[in-house]
Amino acid sequence: MKKKYALIGTGGRAQFFYGSLVRDYGETSQLVAFCDTNQTRMDYANKLLVENYGYKAIPTYKADEFEKMIQVEKPDTIIVTTMDRTHHTYIIKAMELGCDVITEKPMTVDEEKCQDIIDAVNNTGQKLRVAFNYRYAPHNTKLRELIMNDTIGDVHSIHFEWLLNTEHGADYFRRWHRDKRNSGGMLVHKSTHHFDLINFWLDTQPQTVFAQGSLMFYGKENAEKRGVTQFYNRARGSEIAKNDPFALDLEKSEDLKGQYADAEHEDGYYRDQSVFGDGISIEDTLGLLVRYKNKAILTYSLNCYMPWEGFQVNINGSKGRIEMKIVEKSYVNSGGKKEDEGALQSKSIKVIPMFGEAYDAEIEEGVGGHGGGDPILLNDLFGVPEDDRYHRAASHVDGAMSILTGVAGNISMRTGMPVQVDQLIKF
Repeated sequence: MKKKYALIGTGGRAQFFYGSLVRDYGETSQLVAFCDTNQTRMDYANKLLVENYGYKAIPTYKADEFEKMIQVEKPDTIIVTTMDRTHHTYIIKAMELGCDVITEKPMTVDEEKCQDIIDAVNNTGQKLRVAFNYRYAPHNTKLRELIMNDTIGDVHSIHFEWLLNTEHGADYFRRWHRDKRNSGGMLVHKSTHHFDLINFWLDTQPQTVFAQGSLMFYGKENAEKRGVTQFYNRARGSEIAKNDPFALDLEKSEDLKGQYADAEHEDGYYRDQSVFGDGISIEDTLGLLVRYKNKAILTYSLNCYMPWEGFQVNINGSKGRIEMKIVEKSYVNSGGKKEDEGALQSKSIKVIPMFGEAYDAEIEEGVGGHGGGDPILLNDLFGVPEDDRYHRAASHVDGAMSILTGVAGNISMRTGMPVQVDQLIKF
């Protein structure tokens, strides 16, 4: 019997899940319904199902009919790809109604909602999976393998620098993510990937977190300091925006037009807001210091307006050092091919033994988004998972421990004090 799935939140990230489900896993899986706050967006998703995937149009339900959808369509699993601050609402309700859940990262945005989700898992016994595709990228898996194999001995410290460029990085400041209430800020929404990688690589959990961060580039005030005198609220219909390299043209992408430009009359959500406008409450420049339970120390940096996209991580151990550099292709959510998201321009892992010659670790070539990690993740979610010595499948515990580094960072920025992660929630 086919496993039945329903999806809530048909915006930019949704097609990654439902497209693969109907295209690659039709023998074992069935997509039975869409749910969203916006009917136009759901209609566009159905159009893609029919025209791009040769699937039938499926029933649609507005967000206030979520419970009705589950009662009528009887899905086994709910896929949650809504705005971050609403994840917990649908995760918890779905589990209470007897469904398992797959949620896009981050699992949620703060410690209270995280505790509510953990309580729901404990009370219902349902399964919750978090879609951490970066774990599955061959270069990240290789780093896990090197550490597991004692290549550099016990890991003592990590310096992790993530760069978001002026296309992808800017995109978080155009849309709902720019309001920290919606996304938890970049330490939660984006850095959850990176903190999860540290937990995954080192097989440990964060203990103490101290953070600093500010909005230093985006936003109207910063632009004024640099001498900008002309501003606009959104790119659509603005003459000023035509000369702004940061402006997003919703008409240039069929997906952006169908999901957002054509749908904004329903809910007033503008996908193309100015990154130099007012109302941005998230940071674009962040630094973090973390002590882990295995005593390793992380220094972490995130900057959202860099000339290239990717990351550099240096790991120091008792037997040597590993240096990894990954350069990713530029990407705007819904503004290009799905396989370009997280796709690589270059990658390298150098192993430097304490005594001996340095060498480049061999990394297998991956096909698909996030360096080849996406297809493996999707098979893990919808197909028949293979035995995995790296334990890449992420549970609700993994989802919690990744966001709690960022949540603790947000608390630290507010208070100016270090935060003990174990004091935030109870499993």
